[in-house]
Amino acid sequence: MQHFNINNLNKIFDNRIRVGIMSVLSVNNVLSFNDLKELLQLTDGNLATHLKTLEDNGYISVKKGFIGRKTNTTYNITEQGRKAFQEHLDALEKIIRQMK
Repeated sequence: MQHFNINNLNKIFDNRIRVGIMSVLSVNNVLSFNDLKELLQLTDGNLATHLKTLEDNGYISVKKGFIGRKTNTTYNITEQGRKAFQEHLDALEKIIRQMK
């Protein structure tokens, strides 16, 4: 029986939506709430909940501003978030390599 070390997987990234958010923010410097919603095809409430979890853990930062009179909220991945996500991906890769 082969054992897999799952201790290096980050529980925050157990959710597919948070993985999606981190993935798109990893390749795009800054995205607005509406951009994220469209890219990931999520409802406002669902997206907001997962963004809050990532923000509370220091993995993304939020900037609120205005475009004309309309509010514009943008998100970007923090250095801490980039590192945590990469470590999670590395742990997944290690598990996958063990399966081959």
